[in-house]
Amino acid sequence: MKISALYIFMFILFLTSACIAVAQNTTTSDVQKNKVESFELINKIIGDFKYMNIDGMNNIYVITSDNHLKKLNEQGDSISVFNDIIKYGPPTFLDVNNPLKPLVYYKNYSIIVILDQFLQFSNSMNLRNKNISNVRIIAGAYDNNIWIFDEQDSKIKKLDNNLQLLNESNDLRILTGKSPSPNQLFDYNKQLYLYDKKNGFYIFDYYGGYKNNLPFLNWENTAITNNTLYGFTKNILHTYDLQSFHLKDIQLPDFFIESKSIKAINGKLYLLKKDGIEVYTIK
Repeated sequence: MKISALYIFMFILFLTSACIAVAQNTTTSDVQKNKVESFELINKIIGDFKYMNIDGMNNIYVITSDNHLKKLNEQGDSISVFNDIIKYGPPTFLDVNNPLKPLVYYKNYSIIVILDQFLQFSNSMNLRNKNISNVRIIAGAYDNNIWIFDEQDSKIKKLDNNLQLLNESNDLRILTGKSPSPNQLFDYNKQLYLYDKKNGFYIFDYYGGYKNNLPFLNWENTAITNNTLYGFTKNILHTYDLQSFHLKDIQLPDFFIESKSIKAINGKLYLLKKDGIEVYTIK
């Protein structure tokens, strides 16, 4: 009986220790799983803006409520202004892939307006003059030319300022077996990243040759800088390191999601709100 009682006591002690260990491990796991990155507010830029974009040099581009395009430095000081932003109606989007050559695209007219680094008018291009009329996205190239995605033949094309064709990809429908419907195009580090919410990132070399695909689906407000891809799904910020191939998901505070627009780039997070722009660092 004494031996049995001793065994029972030791068994109970073992179970108790095991339960404590499991509880401790579970708590640690839950903390890691639900870990929320800290965000530090570093700047608040007051203004009535209806659009924002940020380039790789931390310049901020805004369209004001009275329809002026402004370029701000990272402190929020106005650098330059372009007043004819609605000459062809509301722009489809503003591309700042090349900060020295911002592009304003008006899809309804197939017109690209080219600005310089001070937002002074430089040139305009009508794609219809080359019988190109079904273009949803464009991007500035770092050799000062322009990339477009021609949906009519499902090709990426590089054009010079005179609309001369310099390079083009093969038909993406044949290359990938799918019919891409992209909403972003990036020229970064001698590669092209074409983003399609349903199929992810298509990656090309600088001559339009298809390389591979990153199947990150349904991302919003995508960006790329410092070897990192950024994107959002609901209340999650996704970052993907192009060198280490590490994908990280960061849970965002609820009040971030309530903003008019949100963008992550250069290790910072930008919120467009009713009274201006808030800039946070991601820690």
